Amino acid sequence: MKSARSITNSAMRNRGFTIIELLIVMAILGMLAVMVAPNLFNQADSARRDAVLSQISSLGSALDAYRLDIGQYPDSLDGLVRDTSSRSTWNGPYIRGSLPVDPWGNAYQYESNGRDYSLMSYGADGRDGGEGNDADISI
Repeated sequence: MKSARSITNSAMRNRGFTIIELLIVMAILGMLAVMVAPNLFNQADSARRDAVLSQISSLGSALDAYRLDIGQYPDSLDGLVRDTSSRSTWNGPYIRGSLPVDPWGNAYQYESNGRDYSLMSYGADGRDGGEGNDADISI
């Protein structure tokens, strides 16, 4: 026959967690999420800005190769993919595949007068100007 003490110990081992214990664990997990989530989002935004700088640099190299072959920069970035100059010295395509878009899905902004060019991304909002993630990015 079991003693009263062994029945009490057996019941204590099988009872599980109380609501209070579960609420405390959930509160701790919530506080950790509040502290960690902003850091993860900032790293994602930083990675997008780094990707823009890398793509602009690659496009700049392709534009320079185009200028060496043709003698001037193209009127549009399409000149890097297909011959828009109608010159025999075009030795493209100067980039593989199609023209890249920035990490936010917007087209790169390109302007050229033939001698110089500007190339930029308008950032997350896709509009001129802005601050933080919406800031314009160029080299």
